[in-house]
Amino acid sequence: MTRLYLDWNATTPLRPEARAAMVAAMDVVGNPSSVHAEGRAAKALIERARAQVAAALGAEGADVIFTSGATEAAALALSGREMSCAAVEHDAVSAWCRADLAVDGWGRVAVPDPARAALQLANSETGVIQSLPEGLGLSDLTQAFGKVPFAFNWLGLTAGIVSAHKLGGPKGIGALVVKRGTDVAAQLRGGGQEMGRRAGTENLIGIAGFGAAAEAAARDLANGIWDEVAEVRNILKEALEFPSEEVYFPGWETSGDRPAPGGMPALLPNTLSVISPGWKGETQVMRMDLMGFSVSAGSACSSGKVRASRVLAAMGWPEDQAGCAMRISIGPGIGRTDVLRFAESFRAAHEKHRARH
Repeated sequence: MTRLYLDWNATTPLRPEARAAMVAAMDVVGNPSSVHAEGRAAKALIERARAQVAAALGAEGADVIFTSGATEAAALALSGREMSCAAVEHDAVSAWCRADLAVDGWGRVAVPDPARAALQLANSETGVIQSLPEGLGLSDLTQAFGKVPFAFNWLGLTAGIVSAHKLGGPKGIGALVVKRGTDVAAQLRGGGQEMGRRAGTENLIGIAGFGAAAEAAARDLANGIWDEVAEVRNILKEALEFPSEEVYFPGWETSGDRPAPGGMPALLPNTLSVISPGWKGETQVMRMDLMGFSVSAGSACSSGKVRASRVLAAMGWPEDQAGCAMRISIGPGIGRTDVLRFAESFRAAHEKHRARH
């Protein structure tokens, strides 16, 4: 039977638009820092992609600094700064912050001093969307970019981080976006590329793919593609609601589909976290993999570690339940038949597990 990829929050399939842009960029021979015609052609490709990413983010007039990914972008923004965050942040952000912000049972975070805080727009494990305070120092926009409507400029952010491979672009390329005039101290020093903030010859092929993917993602969002994805996700949730077993949906049980403050949805349209008490998340992932389904037990950067989800723990879930979570994240092209096939297989595996234990 054909495998079904249900781990879109870890990484997404490469968009054809990104692939075409990358192939075309391979034939551009110039160094973007050279002043001759070939160099100017390479530089023009980078600036076109920069404009595409800025437009998709609603960040016209801001500075888009290309990096090797959201992890480097976070380090570039946060290194040497005293910042607070919550335990629900991705490791790339929490590695640089004090995790001292309070999280409620909905997964929402209180931010008393926005200028000295980092807060993600959407959580990769639960899909919970935050209401960002004006003047926030940094937001991880990675999971929300291309899935829900927002604009960097109207969020009132100082800085944001994004990654191409979360919206159909290539791996190994991302960006730090900052309000114009914001001080950013270069961590990689050398030739002074990226406005003197990130030295090193630019990844022309990756940048071209990022720009094309961002433009295509913005078009899909405007055309309502992710509303269709949300409908399929809702069908999946209903199919996984066991009538005689305890199954929980973190983030959903407390916030559901009602709008979050500011008019945004409460959850990402593609994400479902499922807790099956008594069945370790890692075991669920392995069992479903053998059955032909790709899911995860949490963030791709931490799901290989055998431990309870700190995101769920921060939301107040007890350790014996937080360690029994599975994340399902879908995307365009995943249909009703697909998720019902997954639900049927999962329920069969669940029943076998219960019978043995």
